[in-house]
Amino acid sequence: MSELASKYLEKYQGSFYGVLRWHQLDELWQVIQENQSSYFVYQVGEVPPQTTCSPDQLHSFINNINVLLREEHKEKYCGIVYADDKKQPSFIKIYDPNNLGSSCGSGLGPKPFPGWTISIDKPEDLKIAFPAPQNRKRWWKKIFSS
Repeated sequence: MSELASKYLEKYQGSFYGVLRWHQLDELWQVIQENQSSYFVYQVGEVPPQTTCSPDQLHSFINNINVLLREEHKEKYCGIVYADDKKQPSFIKIYDPNNLGSSCGSGLGPKPFPGWTISIDKPEDLKIAFPAPQNRKRWWKKIFSS
């Protein structure tokens, strides 16, 4: 990684632990809300936030994303939330249940971006930082050039 890479991008590409069980997700949400850190909540694909959330905004986001994940990821396990540290998280990736692709990395194609991130570092636009591979762009152009 380049020396110019931000802490956010370094952490994005770092090691993560999967939150496999729903009760583990409940524990993670509790840790985040009890933590004294300020967090940025970023919906990937939107303009990255310039300021951290207030505690009320963070609480509201956690409540709403928790409902969305449980209603739309109809599995007995969670498996779509990843944290850099479960006891003192500074970066969390939350994958959209309706856009999972091969988020675990077992597929041949590129991994999809998470739907949301929660981080103590100011987010950067992931789609600009990690553009689609050139072969994917050529494929896209080929479809519409005929």
